[in-house]
Amino acid sequence: MQNKLSFHQSSVSLEIIGLPDYSNNENKDQISIISQWKLTIVDKPLIEGKIEHLRPIMNAFYIYSNLLIKNKIPIYESKLIDIKADNLHIHNIVLKSSKPNVNPLNIKIGNSLLSDTINCFDQLNESTKVRIKTDAINNISKNLRFGLNNKVKLMNFILPPFIAIFSLILCSSTFIYFYNTVEDKEKNELINPE
Repeated sequence: MQNKLSFHQSSVSLEIIGLPDYSNNENKDQISIISQWKLTIVDKPLIEGKIEHLRPIMNAFYIYSNLLIKNKIPIYESKLIDIKADNLHIHNIVLKSSKPNVNPLNIKIGNSLLSDTINCFDQLNESTKVRIKTDAINNISKNLRFGLNNKVKLMNFILPPFIAIFSLILCSSTFIYFYNTVEDKEKNELINPE
């Protein structure tokens, strides 16, 4: 009996169908041997395939979205999937079948559907119930998948102490300014009593 797991985000749903790997003493609810997957996008044709199709499609979406985030030319082309932007809000996806004599499937999605699809892929990657044995996804660094993580970590390390020191200097300077003003008034009163 095969297991089914679904990952949902708003108008996109990803369903993974497969079996646990009992040779690795896995739980009966886990999926390590993926036999089929289905990606359902509202008002779009069903996208499905085998595990060898899932890896390249996930990689394509991650690389394409990273290009968008970095304001580079958003075009991804491979023998299985092409993704390019029609404009700032519409993305044209061409899925090419691995079977002969099957026409490519053209889908146009907006930014929200692109984001929902990537969110479903993220849920799959983070799931403890599904193990995707793939070098392709793991070879894409988190920096490439999620954009600029290393720079964000560095900024999170450096920025708080910098802000704290700057705040101390600013507050100290402000208090010194007000303190000097009060002291000057007292001196003036002593010098020029009225």
